[in-house]
Amino acid sequence: MELDKIKSELIYKAVRSSGAGGQNVNKVASKVILSFDILGSNGLSAAEKELLISTLKPRLTSDFVLMLNGEEDRSQLKNKTLVTKRFFEILKTALIIPKQRKATRIPRSVIEKRIKNKRNNSLIKQNRKRPEF
Repeated sequence: MELDKIKSELIYKAVRSSGAGGQNVNKVASKVILSFDILGSNGLSAAEKELLISTLKPRLTSDFVLMLNGEEDRSQLKNKTLVTKRFFEILKTALIIPKQRKATRIPRSVIEKRIKNKRNNSLIKQNRKRPEF
């Protein structure tokens, strides 16, 4: 993964933000939309592209483009930096390969201890009953 190439491939678009904000919302395009074409990227290897597509499948468009919105701040520049930072965090977490789980058996001593505790609890509860004469 080459971060410099990926950073140059990011496409930003400024749009008017929604929600409260008075007249400022109607005038200023502070919302930033970041889009990144995974298949057309030169900064990713083929294996990384496949891994990203499989892990980020619900977040991608039909053309395998990842789109992120940033409208937390009133400043377009701050929204751009926040969205870029969030993009690289998503990219790094998606490229982590999870470790394979090794199937293990429950040890015999643990099973015996559990059964012994069950018998003990059963005896305790039986001893709470009234004795029959």
